[in-house]
Amino acid sequence: MAGTWTGRLARVVAAYAVIALVVVAWGWLLTHPLQGPVEGVDDDVSRWFEDQRTSALDPVSDVGTLLGETPVALGFGILVALVAGFALRSVAAAALTLVADVGDGGIYWLGTHADPRDRPPVHLMDSGLVPDASFPSGHVGSAIAVYGSAALLLALWLRRRGRATGVGGAVVALLVCVPLFVALSRLYQGAHHLTDVATALVYGTVWVLVCATLLGLRSTASDAAVPRSAGGLRDTPVPHR
Repeated sequence: MAGTWTGRLARVVAAYAVIALVVVAWGWLLTHPLQGPVEGVDDDVSRWFEDQRTSALDPVSDVGTLLGETPVALGFGILVALVAGFALRSVAAAALTLVADVGDGGIYWLGTHADPRDRPPVHLMDSGLVPDASFPSGHVGSAIAVYGSAALLLALWLRRRGRATGVGGAVVALLVCVPLFVALSRLYQGAHHLTDVATALVYGTVWVLVCATLLGLRSTASDAAVPRSAGGLRDTPVPHR
């Protein structure tokens, strides 16, 4: 068992290094050779979002920003880890959300330090932001790590019980939409360029899926396909004679 987990963690670390390097390299491209052609489009999008601001939408964007804040996301992630570990009886399920969120934080730190980028040229609604830490969006990355992992784990639990539709399915869809809500909120508040948010959406999704695969959650999903009796015990297949 120890050897299995050592191998899994080694593969997770190796995949993490590759993803982090790709993000940093992409950030360098955005802030150097691609800066001219990309910045014009990014600035136009930021100004469009600024023009859509209203007294009714402002507090809605505050909610989206709050959902991506580190204390909120981390607290929710810990809760998901505890519930998922118990419900799925899996260490990998308990580890997924926390590994994904901590890893995302590391990529965000690397990106902001290796590729400094000024915030959009609009009024920033989120006061206190570091002026040159626009790339990538930490709120969006954290939202994918936490709420995306929660959606994946809930879908896995529902599949195990044959309840992939109905209320459970609606909750999964809602969790998947949270990072998109956070992304729109950050664009609305002028905190990030479109490419900063898009980068976080892409690498965050890839990172969560990589973690789920390398931590062995696919094998857990395969186990879920084994039918259970009314008492909750796994039914043992009867070999054909």
